[in-house]
Amino acid sequence: MRGTITAYGTTRVADLKTIPEGAWALRGERGLTFADDLPPGSELVAGKWWPANYSGPPLVSVDERMADALKLKLGDPLTISVAGQERTARIASLRKIEWDTMGFNFVMVFSPNALSDVPHNLAATITMPPGRERAVVRALSAGFPSTSVVEVREVIGQVRTIVSQMATAIAAAAGIAILAGIAVLVGAIAAARETRTYDSVILKTLGATRGQILAAQALGYLLLAVILAALAAAIGIAGGWYVVVELFAFDWLPDYGTIALTLLAGVGVTVGIGLLGALPILSARPARALREL
Repeated sequence: MRGTITAYGTTRVADLKTIPEGAWALRGERGLTFADDLPPGSELVAGKWWPANYSGPPLVSVDERMADALKLKLGDPLTISVAGQERTARIASLRKIEWDTMGFNFVMVFSPNALSDVPHNLAATITMPPGRERAVVRALSAGFPSTSVVEVREVIGQVRTIVSQMATAIAAAAGIAILAGIAVLVGAIAAARETRTYDSVILKTLGATRGQILAAQALGYLLLAVILAALAAAIGIAGGWYVVVELFAFDWLPDYGTIALTLLAGVGVTVGIGLLGALPILSARPARALREL
């Protein structure tokens, strides 16, 4: 069955000038259901579930995010309009809903005595091996002529294809950004070659060995790479957290191992390119270099 939320707490939805941020459940009709047991894919985070064969005042369990958006708490009334009638139930519990499951998820689940007398349909999800869909559809149609079957395998396949294409596009854009960064790094090394050649010649004149000069160059590039890696990690993690948590309202579950390996790889590439650029400097002869400088 479907219905609309007409009031929550002491607020009538019709009196609202603007819908509160995150209160998408107030927009239009929502799927409604009732159940004796806690539905799969849901986890109680506050309150408690009603007992089997409950016959007291009508109760409802709501999504914790919707409750936060509407500033609802346990015991507050929630009124819905269903089948042309308004019905009110008290909030008995808040649930954390796993929306990424393949089952049905409802923002509001009522106690059976709240909605069981309202005309409603039964719905179920079926997972089956590829190639068996037609046989199952024919069997359902023969046994239950009024049954409507919606196949979602092709839809999910199309979504996976789109997501895969998006991932490829993001990876390609990231690759271009990395190549551009390497080009900038090579250009910076080339631009500073004269200065580094002068430093190398002075150090050689003062008695420094090629190994000491190379170690000094490596230390400089290592410090530069570590500073850049720290800045990149801070900006990337902060930006990723904002997009994932604030924009998409997902859980923040970064793979810190992959992040660390990426940063180490970046440090290694930076130091490696810097040392390759320093090799020609080591072969510069002091007398000739000083005359050219």
